[in-house]
Amino acid sequence: MAPEPEAGPDAGSGPDPALRHTWLEDVQAILIGTLLVALAVTLFKRAGLLSGGTAGIAFLAHYLGGWSFGVAYFVINLPFYWLAWRHMGRAFTLKTLAAVALVSWLSDWLPHHLAIASLDAWLAAVLGGILLGNGFLVLFRHQASLGGLGIVALLAQKRRGWRAGHVQLAFDALIVAAALLTVPLQRVALSIVAVVVLNLVIATNHRPGRYVAQ
Repeated sequence: MAPEPEAGPDAGSGPDPALRHTWLEDVQAILIGTLLVALAVTLFKRAGLLSGGTAGIAFLAHYLGGWSFGVAYFVINLPFYWLAWRHMGRAFTLKTLAAVALVSWLSDWLPHHLAIASLDAWLAAVLGGILLGNGFLVLFRHQASLGGLGIVALLAQKRRGWRAGHVQLAFDALIVAAALLTVPLQRVALSIVAVVVLNLVIATNHRPGRYVAQ
């Protein structure tokens, strides 16, 4: 959905152990972050929009093949856990697995308990982007992510020196191009608006060194 936090085997270590998050703080952050993301997914599905990354692929599977978004999202992320475990550490991988599983479940569970009778597509794009951005921020600050193509982008930066943001943008461009085959152009344009809002939220609030707790 968005660029992932820079994390590795040493993620979570810091000069002052007193600043580290407790396991209980991590649990509540993952619950809150994934709920925000699932709310955004619910808005996107209701308005016929999509996002980038593995979530974008899951949206395409949902719109094209009638797959459950949650099932598609969880399955698509499976190959990336090995990469995360090997290159980013156990804690990061386990938190990411928990976050993806929760988003997968919540995104299918919420529509059964949250009825939206009317939703303007522009509002869905902007509000969904804001919810996604803040959900990511909560997860990032507790050394978790939503896995997927963001992990590949970080590895490309580490191994090849390619900018992770540029690699992620290339993936998202391919997903948007594929979406044009099945999603109306107006919906694709609004989906791009949502991605821009999402990344503005992250770029404004997620800066290395500004937030010291791990």
